[in-house]
Amino acid sequence: MSDVRGAIHASRVRRATLRTIGRLWTASVLLLPGACTAAAAFDATPKRPIAEAAIKAETFAELQGYVLAGEANLDRFRPRGPFSVAIQEDREVRVSSAERIQADVFVSGASQRSPLVIFMHGHDSSKGAHGRQAAHLASWGMHAISVQLSKKGPWDANGAALARLVRFVQRSPQAIDSRVDASRIILVGHSFGAFAVAVALAAGAPAVAAILLDPAPTGRDVPGVLRRVQKPVMVLGADEDIAPVRDRDAFYEYIRRGVAEVSIRDAVHEDAQYPSEAALNNGGVDPDVTEELQVTFVSAITAAAISVSATGAFDYAWRSFARALQDGRLFDPKKK
Repeated sequence: MSDVRGAIHASRVRRATLRTIGRLWTASVLLLPGACTAAAAFDATPKRPIAEAAIKAETFAELQGYVLAGEANLDRFRPRGPFSVAIQEDREVRVSSAERIQADVFVSGASQRSPLVIFMHGHDSSKGAHGRQAAHLASWGMHAISVQLSKKGPWDANGAALARLVRFVQRSPQAIDSRVDASRIILVGHSFGAFAVAVALAAGAPAVAAILLDPAPTGRDVPGVLRRVQKPVMVLGADEDIAPVRDRDAFYEYIRRGVAEVSIRDAVHEDAQYPSEAALNNGGVDPDVTEELQVTFVSAITAAAISVSATGAFDYAWRSFARALQDGRLFDPKKK
């Protein structure tokens, strides 16, 4: 991700020091259930699988009720959820007679209809960089797709394509799966892909909300685009003391209302992917990218997606961050 990395300055020495003083905790990570297809190209199985969360549910509505009635706690979303996940790689979504979009599709085993989460990759990245995030959300009852658009942008064009995809799915949800609830589509974007998500929302894409992963703006009219965003937005950022992304604060500054932001301690830009494209390109080993922080990101994404799909707002997710804010895993919260 050359353009973004030019604005990122990671400090491995500081990060190693923080690890030695005990800021790490045991990470719970997802294991795709037996109903999944064989391991996908993005390596769907994390290194340290654990058992699923101690929740039993048949439908997303049942799981949603269980979650909202209990304690709002981010850590409950670290394990995988109770539902099986079926993976369909490299599926062609025919948006129109002239436009087709490649996507990996993650269909939740939850019966009855449930929300759809659409993931948009960042610069010089791919749909595979969000495979485990998508699979994790599907295990929690929400269908997901990770789309492949141009790796180089232009990102306003990617945003326009994303808006067309959302409109298509709203009209024809069965093109993804008959159990997709087209009234509850959530957009998730990483880096420049987050700006593409903002472009889609500004263009009136019928999504209920967006979750932006360490977002980076690009283009001439960033303020104008962000001021036109009218849906709830959650910004989940990396640690700017370690890995500042150029102008990330524009999203909070220019989105007029309904925006919240929190940062993840010690995380770098690539931790907002799962699996990390940078780690994959480095033989799966990158000292700046850690699975426990990737899992913290996916836990926050899950809390945010369940919250906004259930209530139309991120209030439940915000409450779930409280304990992690107290112990320092999350920091710098703000909302308006």
